[in-house]
Amino acid sequence: MATNHRAYSDLAVPPGEYLVEVLGEKGISQAELARRIDRPTQAINEIVKGEKAITPATAIQLERALGVPAHIWIGLESRFQLIKGRQEEERSLDKDRPYLKEIPYDQLADLACVRKTPDEKERIRELRAFYGVSSLPNLPSVRAYEASFRRGRGREASAYALGAWIRYAEISAAKAAAEPFDKAKLLGALPVIRGLSTKEPGIFLTELEEILARRGVVFLLQPHFRKTYAHGATFWLGPEKAVLVMSLRGKWADIFWFSLFHELGHILLHKKKTFIDDGHIAPEMVRAEEEADAFASDMLIEPKKYAEFVRNADFSEGAIKALAGAQGVAVGIIIGRLQHDGSLPSRSELNRLRARYDWTGPRN
Repeated sequence: MATNHRAYSDLAVPPGEYLVEVLGEKGISQAELARRIDRPTQAINEIVKGEKAITPATAIQLERALGVPAHIWIGLESRFQLIKGRQEEERSLDKDRPYLKEIPYDQLADLACVRKTPDEKERIRELRAFYGVSSLPNLPSVRAYEASFRRGRGREASAYALGAWIRYAEISAAKAAAEPFDKAKLLGALPVIRGLSTKEPGIFLTELEEILARRGVVFLLQPHFRKTYAHGATFWLGPEKAVLVMSLRGKWADIFWFSLFHELGHILLHKKKTFIDDGHIAPEMVRAEEEADAFASDMLIEPKKYAEFVRNADFSEGAIKALAGAQGVAVGIIIGRLQHDGSLPSRSELNRLRARYDWTGPRN
């Protein structure tokens, strides 16, 4: 993704300078040229000083009057305007400098999303290309990054870092193959996906990716970015391709599975919107987050069976393993749910049954 830079001349020479040379060679004054092409003398003088552009119509008139092909005048004008534009961009780089501290540039460079460079101006250029904007302050108005800027309070995440995390996922997802999204097929696959929780990451990750891709969902497990605190996110690449991305932040295996089903809930329930889940909920998103939480809870453990289990109040290891076996989920998912609901203490000795992923395999 890193951009390639070419060297460009920074000398903006107006085509009027060449016009002066041609007029001198032919012994024609500016006033005489103005009469020949029926233009005000002032207009010719403004072209000479670079204050007025040579339009295609003027270029044709100059070709007729001076014998220099119209494309030469147009080329000179185009180059002049381009160099002026680059000079203006150079001046604009300073207003982007404050945003550099918000963006994990070195992580992006390690992932080959941008070019490694210590030069701040080059970093700004690389980031503009990476995000697809002409200036970093434009990011809040770009639809793809709106959710990054709509965050709740608390441990403050950087909207620009979140935007980078989403953009990296967007780039990766664009390269991934997936069949057209099929809601019914995805719903039908949920029991199979739930059953993967009993397997090790080295086995279930490939299966999970394949199952979701066949139903129109690209699953990505990607590094955590500094200042994001994101657990997961969902967004859409067109109407037929959903993206579910989760962070590689260290976490309990049962939290991973709850987060996964939470994101699946967003995909299935919330009309192709973008969601970033980092524990901070914007007020207008509270209901959607509650619905996704309820979806995850109910899909992982059958509600009636769970309610009956809690009423019986037998939270022994044997009883918990029996419920996990009946539900086809990892034992840790049952223990984590009981702890969340207050039926088991957070420091329960049963925590030894909760696996934790390091993404080379689970560790107890």
